Formats: sequence, C-alpha cells, structure tokens
Amino acid sequence: MSTTINETHDPNLRSWVESANDPNTDFPIQNLPFGVFRRAISDESPRIGVAIGNQILDLAGCAREGLFKEDETAWAQYVCDEYSESLNPLMLQDITYWAELRKRISELLSASNNEIQNNPVLIESLFVPNAEAELLLSTEIGDYTDFYASVYHATNIGKMFRPDQPLMPNYKWIPIGYHGRASSIVSSGTPVRRPFGQTMADGADAPSFGPSKVLDYELEVGFFVGHGNEQGQPIPITEAEDHIFGLCLVNDWSARDIQRWEYQPLGPFLAKSFATTISPWIVTTEALAPFRAPAFKREEGDPQPLPYLDSPENRERGGFDIKLEVLLLTEKMREKGIAPHRLAMSNTKDLYWTFAQMLTHHSSNGCNLRPGDLLASGTVSGATKDSQGSLIELTERGTNPITLPTGEERRFLQDGDEIILRGYCERDGFRRIGFGECRGKILPAVA
Repeated sequence: MSTTINETHDPNLRSWVESANDPNTDFPIQNLPFGVFRRAISDESPRIGVAIGNQILDLAGCAREGLFKEDETAWAQYVCDEYSESLNPLMLQDITYWAELRKRISELLSASNNEIQNNPVLIESLFVPNAEAELLLSTEIGDYTDFYASVYHATNIGKMFRPDQPLMPNYKWIPIGYHGRASSIVSSGTPVRRPFGQTMADGADAPSFGPSKVLDYELEVGFFVGHGNEQGQPIPITEAEDHIFGLCLVNDWSARDIQRWEYQPLGPFLAKSFATTISPWIVTTEALAPFRAPAFKREEGDPQPLPYLDSPENRERGGFDIKLEVLLLTEKMREKGIAPHRLAMSNTKDLYWTFAQMLTHHSSNGCNLRPGDLLASGTVSGATKDSQGSLIELTERGTNPITLPTGEERRFLQDGDEIILRGYCERDGFRRIGFGECRGKILPAVA
C-alpha cells in the first residue's frame, strides 16, 4: 500500500485555528506533523502533539476528552494517552491506522467541525502556543543509519580525494551507508559542542589531539521506520513505504579533519558521532502524497537497480519534491541584527537512491528494523554550485571562502555560528507545507 491523495489534502480545506490558514505557514491543516512537547520551563511530562499553524494540539488531552472514541480511532485513546512520551507506540501501528488518526485530527481542526472550536475551556486545555513549548526528541531512537544517496555530493567529495575516480565502482549499484550513533542525536535548538579528536596535519610526522579546526554541517533529510520486520525477514521494495512513518530534517555535523585521519579503512567514526541534530516535527508520508516525484533519472550507461531494488511504483513516484535550504547566522550578524545568510538550496529529487530503496537494501540481509529507527539520506547536493549541501563542497575544501554580509569569511564553522536548515514542499493546486526548522549553534570545545 502507498499513500494517496485524499480529502485531507484539499487545498480549500480551512481550519478554525486561524494561523493555520496563513499561506506562509509550514503547518496548515493539510500538513499535521507529529512531535513530542511540553510547556517550556515546566515539570510537565512530555506528550504527543500535532503542529497546526502557530499552535500545538495536545493529543494526550484529546484522548482524555474522548475525542478518539470512534471505531476507526479507538486504538488512539490508548496510544496517545498512556504512552504519550514518545511516538514509538504510534509508529508501531499499521499504515492504515496512521491514516485514520490523521483523518480524525483533520476533522477536529476543520473550520466546519464544532467539537472543539466552540468550547473555550476545551481550547485552553488542548492547545499550547508553539512559542511557549519545549520541543523534544519525538522518538526513542534505537538505531541510526546514514546513507550517501546524493550522486552529486559523492562526486564532489570524490573529486577532492580521488580526481581520477570520483565515484567508487559500487556507488551506482548499491545504496551506501554507515551505522551512526543514536545516543548523540539531539533535537533542534540544542547547542553543539566543538569536538576533540585526533588529526594529522599536512607534513606532520605524528597526529595531535585537540579541538577540531574543520567543523562542517551536512544538509540531509531523514525518515523514521514505523512498524519493522522480523530478523531474517527482508522488506520487499513493494512494501517498503508501508514501513516509513514520516520525514524530518537532519544536520549530520562533521569534523572533517578528524574524519580525514580516521576514515580509512572503515569509514566514519568520531568525526560524526559527537552530534546529529534533527527537526522536532515528523511530516508523515501521507501529508507528502501531493509532492511525490519520479525516482532519479539515471544517465545513459548507468546500471539500472537490481531487481530487489526496483519496482514500477518506485520508478514512477519513489522520490519526493522537497526544497531544502541551509542558512548561517554568526555572532557578529546576531549582534548587528542581520538576518541569517542563505548558503545553499537543494532538493531531494536529486537523490540517486529513493528512501524505499534505502530501507529495502538495509533489510535485504535480514537486518531487523524497529519503530523509531532513523535512516538519513546523506548530504543532499544538486548539480550546481549554489545547491551544494556542505561547506567542504561550497568552499572547495576551504580554498575558496564564503564572504558573509558582515564582511566575515567562512571556510568552515567557527564557535558561535548557528546553522539553520529549512524544508518545504510546493506544487500548483495544493497547499504549501513545511518541516519547520532544524537549528544548532556551535559552542567552544571544553577539555
């Protein structure tokens, strides 16, 4: 089963939550992303919420008020209330259950529905302004895998280190990935400490240990596994999307000098395990149904995916049309009241491998995926200079610095710099929807 366009995507659908009708909001009624929150500066327990305009609908409160008692969503009374501190129990459900819950939430928030909107006391108890909420990690992430799915990024990096052979022979045959560190994944807004590590300077006889001098970001999109698979039972490509709950933005922070010294022969390790930032709202695959795209069109002469990674549906609509941007805000810009400076824009349509292919390949050896597991795309770069999703690409390994509106230059990130990722979808005939922001500020290293 795959998600299809239905009444919840109707561009004429309006909400009685007036801020959701703003054409520039990331969170109209057509979106309804899930997250976990609590009131800021409070001792409240975390609970599941849905973003709507500039408000958060408390689903635990909805459960307590009996708003999910219809036959189709009676199960949500249990999942959203008693087990409301993470989305894992919700992710464990079947895709049809996710769709039923989303439809019910859409009904409750629709301008034509009076179950909540005419009850000021109920509104007061069920809604929290986004500005007054602390947004938390939405899932208990047991495992994290980062892929390398942009052929443009892989080629750009390859040219720097292997100019005669930018792409390794396996790249166009197999979705390449590595097992990341789940314990250091943090939610947007969490400061990121500059890491220490071992590095080898050019011309040096021995490595040294100290703070990374070559700190970078990576503009990525991640997706969360819903219900998983039994160990030893691969997920076929035709069923892969039934196991994907939704998508988020990911910044896979990277210490390039540490990475350069340690990555051979086994690949990423301490250069990436110190922090990964994700956006707090998970946009469901159903909300993204109007913004599907064909899988990446391979160049003539490229191999076609092996049969286990191929299906007509994946070829026709396995991709997503998500516009991405990365912005930089320095301490000097902050002091002068200067808006964040856009560094690049890219699009997930440029990923060589689809999310379904990544998930299918991940499970193809019988690896068991579990609810809440995070899989990320790797850096999303495009074919043009202004669509490159990391500083190592934009500055050509630091040899061509970027000049900012303040006159500052950046080859790589400095202490006090804040990276902001944004993502959104637009298509004629449908409402624009977005992902919110994924932010992280660099703090100095501490010995």
